[in-house]
Amino acid sequence: MYRNLICMDILEFILNHKEYLEDLITRSTYHSNALEGNTLTYAETYAILYKIIALKFKQKSPVKIYEAINHKSALELVFKSLQQNEFFDERLIKSLNEIINKNIKEMQSYRKVQVFIRGAEHIPPEPEKLPNLMNYFVYNYNHDEQDIFMKIAKYHIEFEKLHPFEDGNGRTDRLLLNYELLKNNFPPIVISKDDRTKYFEFLQNNDVAGFSKWLKELSENEKIRMAKFKN
Repeated sequence: MYRNLICMDILEFILNHKEYLEDLITRSTYHSNALEGNTLTYAETYAILYKIIALKFKQKSPVKIYEAINHKSALELVFKSLQQNEFFDERLIKSLNEIINKNIKEMQSYRKVQVFIRGAEHIPPEPEKLPNLMNYFVYNYNHDEQDIFMKIAKYHIEFEKLHPFEDGNGRTDRLLLNYELLKNNFPPIVISKDDRTKYFEFLQNNDVAGFSKWLKELSENEKIRMAKFKN
């Protein structure tokens, strides 16, 4: 069973196994948003995403609800872009961030203001430098042929340093991780909110090697989970 899964097209498996698809979207949405402070529970997240009306969302801000809905839509754009074999470019990055912020902050391009990252010494570049820096980022990304996990670790950290958007950088960046993994037929990853400290330490310490090793472990763990759904 496990060996057969390795030989399968991972994206095809995800899209053709409804239970796993819902599981992946819910976990990815819940944990990615929780890493950024969203307080919805896992059950509430699932209910919002799949329209389970039995749960009532008292005292939940519309922003928290939109963050869940938007993340699901952005992940679906990742799947669609991969199915259509679209090229990784700035248009995709901007589209993902625009969906992430829909009905919260209407943003269609890179930030126009200086931003700061809480808890980090690094200060992202001035906004007027972003068009050139992001063009350079995408060019290097598309011409980098190193080990897939070293690549996604390196560019994930670099993207966070650039912090190209006013909001939603982390959620956009984590979607790009899975875009690259699925494009190369590797299982996706879900970074748990319980690993928040570990995750942010990799980013703050620029630990590409350690981060790469951890991402590979997460992908391998996801492969085991997928095999259970296959059976």
